Amino acid sequence: MKTVIVGGGACGASCAARLRRLNEKAEIIILEATDEISIANCGLPYYCSGVISSRDDMIVAKPQIFSGLLNIDVRLNSKATSINPAEKTVTVNNDYELNYDNLVLALGANPVKPPIEGIDNKKIFTVRTLLDADRIKDYIKSTNAKNAVVIGGGFIGVEMAENFLEMGLDTTLVEAAPQILAPFDNDMVCFAQNELKDKGCKLILNNGVKAFKEDTIELSSGGKIPYDIAILGIGVKPETQIAKEAGIELGLKGSIKVNEYMQTSVPNIWAGGDSVEVVDFVSCEPAVIPLAGPANRQGRIIADNICGKNQTYKASQGTCVVKVFDRTLAAVGENEKQLKASGVNYLKNIVMCNSHAGYYPDAKFMTIKLLFTEEGKILGAQAAGYEGVEKRIDVISTVMRLNGKVQDLIDLELCYAPPYSSAKDPVNLLGMSSQNILDGLFKPAFYEDLKDAVIIDVRPAPDYEISNIEGALSIPGGEIRKRLDEIPADKKVVLHCRRGYTSYVASRILSGYGYSNVYSFCGGKLLYDEITKDRQQQLANV
Repeated sequence: MKTVIVGGGACGASCAARLRRLNEKAEIIILEATDEISIANCGLPYYCSGVISSRDDMIVAKPQIFSGLLNIDVRLNSKATSINPAEKTVTVNNDYELNYDNLVLALGANPVKPPIEGIDNKKIFTVRTLLDADRIKDYIKSTNAKNAVVIGGGFIGVEMAENFLEMGLDTTLVEAAPQILAPFDNDMVCFAQNELKDKGCKLILNNGVKAFKEDTIELSSGGKIPYDIAILGIGVKPETQIAKEAGIELGLKGSIKVNEYMQTSVPNIWAGGDSVEVVDFVSCEPAVIPLAGPANRQGRIIADNICGKNQTYKASQGTCVVKVFDRTLAAVGENEKQLKASGVNYLKNIVMCNSHAGYYPDAKFMTIKLLFTEEGKILGAQAAGYEGVEKRIDVISTVMRLNGKVQDLIDLELCYAPPYSSAKDPVNLLGMSSQNILDGLFKPAFYEDLKDAVIIDVRPAPDYEISNIEGALSIPGGEIRKRLDEIPADKKVVLHCRRGYTSYVASRILSGYGYSNVYSFCGGKLLYDEITKDRQQQLANV
């Protein structure tokens, strides 16, 4: 059996290694168009800044490992230029042909490079390969660059902005959308945007690039930004031209269509990684979700199926995490924007709790958002905080994968010791609070619900005196029963406290007195302050 794998990234390398472990006698050839194989693409921003100091550390598995231990023929600088499915051959560098029994297309994706004036300026870089990172490092050092501009607020863009700032460069991030980090809703992404701005990043939203001049970048709004180096982080597009020319069926965004076994429309040709169309776990609709974890799994599944094991790829959840200086943001599933676009009815909840037991030193706030249906099906979750954030999203992701519901978040038995969590883990608390919504025990309110509502601050009076939401009345929770006459029964009333618990208890008290118009503000004043800070800074930048 002879398998030719086109692409030595996460999917291709994973497929090759698994194939060897399953079949010692198989002939395996990897064709890699560059001189790099199995590099840690996700670590490139940190290599640029020197956080990862060793170049060797960026190579996950050196070619010698493949050729020696795994007995795989790795051919670097070998570009597959055409495929002949009828003859079962692939042409390399327009020079010679290889026959195959199975062909695996792990073609990856390339950075989007729109036709903007001046985009080929030598100051403009993309971040996709180790060579890209080497060039960025060398350019900054040789030119003594001071002003850096990142175009695009996706994961790579945000990470590059952070690392430029860590290097001491005056950094601006430009994003054409109203926010950075598309997987997050605006009431959660505010944590990342505030963190960037607090650390000195100039954040320009709702604005694109009109032209790259020699020393300035002209924005769509007419503004100009000085730059010594710029990074294009606008996104990636599937690299599928060779597949298209071979008559392989393409799907969304020009990606390669595959079935659940990762087979293409052409016999004996498989595909995986950033270049393929997958199924979204929540919507069950076609999607392109270029993430390293799925790419590795897909490579393994392809190898299994080549060896007759009949494994299936079970959709992508889009589970992701990003470090933004001291904060971490993570997400899984769909967000509000996606659900609204799909016409899906959903409920939502936000809880703010401690990362570990409050009485143990250095507990930090964590904010978790859950999107779910009236039947308790989990549609997505987002979290932001300083520690343990990704752990909680991983737990929710697992529950989703196993088709669990809101009640299952309550039933989870998770690790507990004061340095790590609380007896009721944040995931348990999220489940309890969300189940209370489903059971009708309280009505949740969010930032957008404060307009035209009677806002009542149920925190202790001294807290109200220090800082309050404009127009809010002060009725501490312990005084609610004595001051019912101050609470209107014919208007929408939103109660708020510091984090959301006291306002929930106060809403239960009022419910017991027959009030049906009372809501509890999820996330409390802490979340309100974070959202308000972000919006005020955006207005200041207009």
